[in-house]
Amino acid sequence: MKNIFKVFLVLVFLTPCLFVSSCTDLEEEVYTGIKAEDFKPDEKDIGLLMVPAYNPIRNLKIGWNGHREMMMESADITVVPVRERGWFYDGGIFHRLHRHNWTTTDGHHNSVWNHSWRVINTCNRLTHQIESGEITLGADLENKVLNELRGLRAYAYYIILDSHGNIPISTDFADPDPPQQYSRKDAFDFIVGELLEVIPNLDPEVSSRTYGRFTRWAAHATLAKLYLNAEVYSGSPMWQQVINQCDYIIESGHFAMAENFKDPFLTDNHNSSEIIFSVVNDENESSPNFQYHYKCHHPNYRFVKNLEGSPFGGVSGTPQFADTYDPEDSRKEDTWVMGPQYHFQTGEQVLTYYRHIASLGGAFGPDATNEDGYKPGKYEIKIGARRGLSNDFVIFRYTDVLMMKAEALLRNGSASQAAEIVTAVRERAFRDNPEKAVVTGAELQQGSVYNYGYQNEHGEILNPEGGDDIQYGRFLDELGWEFALEGRRRQDLIRFGVFHTKSWFNHEPSSIEKIIFPIPEMAMQTNPNLVQNPGY
Repeated sequence: MKNIFKVFLVLVFLTPCLFVSSCTDLEEEVYTGIKAEDFKPDEKDIGLLMVPAYNPIRNLKIGWNGHREMMMESADITVVPVRERGWFYDGGIFHRLHRHNWTTTDGHHNSVWNHSWRVINTCNRLTHQIESGEITLGADLENKVLNELRGLRAYAYYIILDSHGNIPISTDFADPDPPQQYSRKDAFDFIVGELLEVIPNLDPEVSSRTYGRFTRWAAHATLAKLYLNAEVYSGSPMWQQVINQCDYIIESGHFAMAENFKDPFLTDNHNSSEIIFSVVNDENESSPNFQYHYKCHHPNYRFVKNLEGSPFGGVSGTPQFADTYDPEDSRKEDTWVMGPQYHFQTGEQVLTYYRHIASLGGAFGPDATNEDGYKPGKYEIKIGARRGLSNDFVIFRYTDVLMMKAEALLRNGSASQAAEIVTAVRERAFRDNPEKAVVTGAELQQGSVYNYGYQNEHGEILNPEGGDDIQYGRFLDELGWEFALEGRRRQDLIRFGVFHTKSWFNHEPSSIEKIIFPIPEMAMQTNPNLVQNPGY
């Protein structure tokens, strides 16, 4: 069980009086919690104090209809067909996400908005309680906690900046007025400014004490992401700033590429040298969040992994992306579950996962079979896995930092330096043929090998588009092979100009307005300062 997760389990039994100022019956004898006036935190209690702010991130990133799904299933690597047995149509929200026909009330972008704001509001509330003296800390401890809350809040703002664009900003929990809406550029400037101010005061330690928390290195990684997408967010590229932020992490010496590609995704991945920031999971949770194996796999996969229940899998890889891998790239097998699957005890074949997908099903025709499409397998599914996985979900990892630096170098005119980094990343995927790991700067400037075009259920590409016209398309391919299923593909496609311009499996080009989602209807109804995003 991970360190910070023990803290969360303790928090479950605390009364709301610990953090909520509306508790006024201080004479009541409390047996299951701690009264506010009795809570005298010191250094070891920071995790306990911060857990209410971190807890919503778990639903934000890996909860049902969460950020990871939204970033993957609106892009070109995965799709969610209706299955003949198991996965249902669910009102068409997954198909609308895949086809970029979502509505203002659809689940994914509403969920991301709501959970991001739970993080933001909790950070604001805890900040107010500390600054007002309701929670008393020593000066040094107060500085640490307030800066960590501010950094975590900036991370949550980064998420909805990326997904919703023109967002309201709130920093004062006591302000009764609804927050004002910022343009995407102004919101970008605000978030960058917040992170730059707090970084010197964030914890630089990398240990079990800080694992799962927003450290100085998580802030540098968030800034690198903001700068990487600065041209999308603000209209101006900031490639040198990307390099600078990545170098802070690289030169710290705290992180390294894991020996094996699978290491950061194993069940016990909390000691991985690659992980900079993660969502901590534990299979013994009463309400587990990380249930992706149930959402992906065939019901009979329970016999392959001795699962405690039957999956109802819908998520599969698109055939076109499956075809992009080099046959000797070990990341394909390390990312996808493919072909025959066997009983964990008897060795008898119980099912086969096929590359093709017969249909999206639902309103679009006959349902797909349960064996259609390769299945996600990047995160280890251990024998005997429960409803929730114990694998920590990786938000930032060191290889991502290396590839951000490589992309910035490439776009800044240093293709050869970029190629050296990409080659180093590829080496662990081509151990059996090291020569294939080598990539040149000229190759990174070529187009994509992805065979874009509208692919129907028969596997026919009706309007071949290819990827030769994508600037730095080969680098986009490298990002796909290294980071598939990690909840980022939408952002990469937007940055490379592909998201709204290309066709893929049962998906046609959309409009440029679809690079951001609509502001949820409920937010529009409750905040008169908000103006809906263009195109909605």
